[in-house]
Formats: sequence, structure tokens, C-alpha cells
Amino acid sequence: MDSTAGQGERRNFYGRVHGKTLRASQKDYLETDLEPLRLKGVTPAENPGRDAVSLDFTGGRPLWLEVGFGGGEHLVHMAAANPQVFLIGAEPFVNGIAMLLGKIRKAGVQNLALHPGDVRDLFDVLPEASVSKVFLNYPDPWPKARHHRRRFVTPGYLALLARVMAPGAEFRVATDIPDYVRQTLEEVPQAGFDLIAEAGLGGAWADWYSTRYEQKALREGREPHYLTFRRQG
Repeated sequence: MDSTAGQGERRNFYGRVHGKTLRASQKDYLETDLEPLRLKGVTPAENPGRDAVSLDFTGGRPLWLEVGFGGGEHLVHMAAANPQVFLIGAEPFVNGIAMLLGKIRKAGVQNLALHPGDVRDLFDVLPEASVSKVFLNYPDPWPKARHHRRRFVTPGYLALLARVMAPGAEFRVATDIPDYVRQTLEEVPQAGFDLIAEAGLGGAWADWYSTRYEQKALREGREPHYLTFRRQG
């Protein structure tokens, strides 16, 4: 798959983009902090030819990616704990982006960039085998059976993900939805990944930072599941 993948393709997007009214401070974060952190050359409007973006922004560091960072607590924690890597966070939900920007300003981390939109646009333009770790934390479960095709762990997303991940790269999935676990275990290996670890409550990764979505799941009696895959190569 070359850097023109997705060119001319019309994609449906079903996730939320806007939520509750933003606070004044959050509007300030969006107006002041987003543009310097936004990864350039990702959207079809900026890059209609879908040319591969340069990775100069990483400074030669390994590249990690979080797909759908929610409120951003995990992404900021990983950036602060791993200054030797560079992270990209992809998230279309404006309220989540605003929350993340506030956390970045407070933490002062500088080794990350954002794509405030559909992660598939990012997958189109990242160089092949350029990402060494990917996080998918509490993705939208799309619980109705007729909506399961909208889940991230489906062939359309996973083929693009596999293209940008280096051989041996790690793909982590955290979810509290048993049927999402089922579909992940069925679909991800078919996309070129090996399952290397599967754990329930108490079996999270050593560097795991619990998110607001996980805390909500625990309060409501749902058990987290932690799945780790390795990109074949």
C-alpha cells in the first residue's frame, strides 16, 4: 500500500465531534495551543495527493500513536514518562482535544503532536512501518450489532494500521466490553498481528495509566480487559 492510499476515497465518519459547551479556558486552549501542536499535511485539503509526511518532527525518536485519546490523561502521562519517544494523538472530539490541551499546558510536555480528526487520514500519510507502538484505549464500543462494522477493530481500519506499524511493533487494546474483546481477538490477528498477552482486571501493563473511561467502567461494575499484540514481520 503506497502513500496514495485513500486518495479519492469517500469515508463515512460516525463518531462525535462536538459535546458540551466549552469553558472559556478550553476555548483559549483551542485558539492558542492547538495549531502549534497540529500535525501538518494530514488532511485531504492540505495534502490532496496523500503524499507521505516527513518524520523530521520526531527528531529521530521512535514514534508512538494513541488512537482516540479521550480526555488525554494517558497520552500526556506516556509523553511525560517517555521523553525518548515522540507521540501522536488522534482524536476528532473537540471537547477531548480541549481537555488534552489543558493537560499539555500544565504538564509542559513537548514530545507530542496532534491530529484533530479521523485517524484514517493520518494512516494514509504516515510512512510505511514508521510506528513502533499504538494504543487503543476504551474505544467507542458501538454496542448494537448493526453498528459493529463501525468499530476500530474491523478490516478497513486494521489494514491501514498494519501498514504504518513496524515489524515487531506493539498494539495495545484496553476495553471493558466483552464483545469488543471477542471481535478484537478475531479480527486483529487476521490483519497481521500475533496475540502476545491477554489479561483481565489487575493485569494491566506495568506503565498503564488508568483513564476516566476505565474509572467509569469500574464504578459501573464492568471489568477491564487488556490485550497486547505484536505486528508480524
